[in-house]
Amino acid sequence: MQVKALAIDGVFEIIPVRFGDARGFFSETWKRSALADHGLDLDFVQDNHSLSVPTGTLRGIHYQTSPCAQDKLVRCTRGRVFDVAVDLRTGSPTRGQWVSLILDAATGNQILVPKGFGHAFQTLEPECEVQYKVTAPYAPDCDRSIRFDDPAIGVDWPLAVDPELLSAKDRTAPLLCEQNTGF
Repeated sequence: MQVKALAIDGVFEIIPVRFGDARGFFSETWKRSALADHGLDLDFVQDNHSLSVPTGTLRGIHYQTSPCAQDKLVRCTRGRVFDVAVDLRTGSPTRGQWVSLILDAATGNQILVPKGFGHAFQTLEPECEVQYKVTAPYAPDCDRSIRFDDPAIGVDWPLAVDPELLSAKDRTAPLLCEQNTGF
């Protein structure tokens, strides 16, 4: 398992080794000891799975506040997505900045989005499935969103965002400056 630090401290690309032959492949997508060797000792408690049918579907920018803040290990298991992590940590020199990664089912790469970051993705092809492990269960009282088009963050989405492909929650989410993230 290869672990690469991305441009913002705390966000990593995880590239599991694939063992393939004419039948397909086998891969360990998460191994506690392999991540712990890189100082990432995480206790995942829940797995999530989403299907986004239309190309250009955008989900996020989502996060949970304490005491239910989540680390997320995200992978695309069908298709390709443009995945984004946004630094929400108060006092961080990179607060409000974002980093992106194309997650591709064909390569199996993953992104580790730590607590203190918002997470979003936009599908680059139809029928994308995204699966992710989290270190805290979903808690509706701690669930928060930031506008996908917050000009202070300025995510450069690869496809034009169609409001019809946003949830009501994402269409009406507040700007980062309008909320206390608690990080």
